Amino acid sequence: MPAETITITDNRTGKTYELSIQDETIRALDLRKIRAHDEDFGLMTYDPGYTNTTSCKSRITFIDGDKGILNYRGYPIEQLAESSSYLETAYLLRSGELPTAAQLGEWTKSIVSQSAVPSFIEGLIESFPVGSHPMGMLISVLGALSTANSDSKHVYDVDVRTKHIHKLIAQVATISAYAYRRQSGLPLVSPDANLSFSGNVLKMMFGKTGERYRVNPVLEKALDVLFILHADHEQNCSTSTMRMVGSSEADPYVSTAAAAAALYGPLHGGANEAVLKMLKEIGTKSHIPEYIQRVKAGEVKLMGFGHRVYKNYDPRARIIKHTAYQVFETMGTNPMLDMAIELERIALEDEYFVKRKLYPNVDFYSGMIYQAMGFPVEMFTVLFGLARTSGWLAQWEELVTDDDQKIGRPRQIFLGSPERKYLPISER
Repeated sequence: MPAETITITDNRTGKTYELSIQDETIRALDLRKIRAHDEDFGLMTYDPGYTNTTSCKSRITFIDGDKGILNYRGYPIEQLAESSSYLETAYLLRSGELPTAAQLGEWTKSIVSQSAVPSFIEGLIESFPVGSHPMGMLISVLGALSTANSDSKHVYDVDVRTKHIHKLIAQVATISAYAYRRQSGLPLVSPDANLSFSGNVLKMMFGKTGERYRVNPVLEKALDVLFILHADHEQNCSTSTMRMVGSSEADPYVSTAAAAAALYGPLHGGANEAVLKMLKEIGTKSHIPEYIQRVKAGEVKLMGFGHRVYKNYDPRARIIKHTAYQVFETMGTNPMLDMAIELERIALEDEYFVKRKLYPNVDFYSGMIYQAMGFPVEMFTVLFGLARTSGWLAQWEELVTDDDQKIGRPRQIFLGSPERKYLPISER
């Protein structure tokens, strides 16, 4: 069996170096051994966007983009979406194992009992102008929650971590609903401990104060499936931000606020909104051939297709397509669904798209589902963040308990001016 090493020859000096390979990686610091002379700093890697750089060892989420595989703690996403619930999946992400009935009951009770937010948080939300973007409200309120939970700074205390992980999963849902209500100029609706997690989200968003809310089971299940599909996705932009901020020993509230801010960017959390804009631009099914030609000419992009990781059909897209049919059967037909199905058919058959591995991703159908359920487009990213909170927190805790981790501090390649002498302003 060949040795788990790689030999590198530096053509500048003729020297060879043998570096260890572990888990199909080499340690970046081992490259520092490769120097042109004694005063040389040593080699570094240059990897904008971290396209081929590992920052951690994780046991939470596995993705094989070429095969279209997504597993949480070893369980295929298809099985979890079919049989699990969001809170059970959240338990799995954190603990590494599916809960027993007793464990799930205790976990659920703990989270549901902490759904109510402090009164000053309600006041803060109501201080935002009506129409404020709910994502901005979510980020701001998460930071404010840190001030009400000062003990959360004891990040190495497992009991403290547990308490605030439970509280965050519960209260991000409440804050998200409250942000929607404030944006819409509606009074806040308190959480209901008698409802499921997703049913409670629907009630807080669409219920009326003082009236009993009847949860539609189809919408409840659809929302739970969407939350499961978005719960974690390995080291994406927002999760990496969660870990980077957490590496400074920041508490989970401000770390989650930072992750939510990263998600706010249109290249990350706003992709499903872009799909709706594209479908609106296309207008009707008869205009699709013309739009496809514009895509091939490089004039426009086919939104919701292709993925930085998946070079096959996004497994989440298969699940969510089925969910879309169920929601539209309940809420009424939508011409956008017909356009989406036709676009998907063309992309899966047309050599141009097949050659480029432009398969539908999770964002292709999720925006249409949210819209059919009554959510405005500004809420799409908030719902994404609500679901991703459990994954962010699992990743944050894994970082905190990993002895290999240090405070994040990337290197740079300096291309600026060499040292210069300061000149008085009169001499410039």
